[in-house]
Amino acid sequence: MTRTDSRSFLYVPAVKPALFDKAARGDTDAVIIDLEDAVPLSQKASAREAVSEWLKSREPTDTEIWVRVTPEFLAEDLDAAAQCGVAGIMIAKCSTTTLARADELLTELESTRKLDTLAVIGLLETADALRSIAAMADYSRVRTFGIGEVDLLADLRIARTPETEAVIDTIRMQVVIGCAAASLTAPVAPTSTDFRDLDGFVITTQHFVDMGFRARTALHPSQVPIINAALTPSDETIASARRLVELYELSDGGPTVDDHGRFVDEAVVRGAREVLARA
Repeated sequence: MTRTDSRSFLYVPAVKPALFDKAARGDTDAVIIDLEDAVPLSQKASAREAVSEWLKSREPTDTEIWVRVTPEFLAEDLDAAAQCGVAGIMIAKCSTTTLARADELLTELESTRKLDTLAVIGLLETADALRSIAAMADYSRVRTFGIGEVDLLADLRIARTPETEAVIDTIRMQVVIGCAAASLTAPVAPTSTDFRDLDGFVITTQHFVDMGFRARTALHPSQVPIINAALTPSDETIASARRLVELYELSDGGPTVDDHGRFVDEAVVRGAREVLARA
């Protein structure tokens, strides 16, 4: 099964190949094998070799497999990552220049290795990337974008404090709006590095869902069920959405009212259909 709307993306360091199979058999919708921040420079070559070997020999699962690559070693990372069964590539510090080069390299690797087209999720980690969403979305292999908030806030010189939360939310909304305007899949929300604070993770995950994100990255398996739960509509929500669609169809696509006397038009039903699609 290939997912089109993975909810949870679990990072696994490329230097820990013993964890690859365990992660792929776990609860997460997608695994991101991380060749970027999780790999010391001295271990890059051995990590790539381990990733490549695992991708070639692993047992298929329902879990999507992604590989995070770094612009500084783009050709080497993509050579290891572009294998049969890989859903896509997550590009750290994504930019128009890096994406153009990645598209060129992936096209060549797909042709040589007879691979299906690999999707791309670009991580927005600079002010320039934030301003370039529309240009980068023009590449057909781009599924959506995520936010590398630590790097992005550093580039913007914004401190993370309770007083700046509204400012940071404004930046996040630029990504939600940019993805929607480009007709991309809804963006992937950033994770929390404090993986022990699961209560806080519940709150922030729901906040991201309410803002329009439809996936989130996780650093620890304990965060995955929280993401999946937040992004899975409840039975009550599903039943309500089905009823709205039913009433709208009975009205031949014209305005109507729901069972509580509230106005229902195409915009309301569009939200109900999105709920059903996620369900």
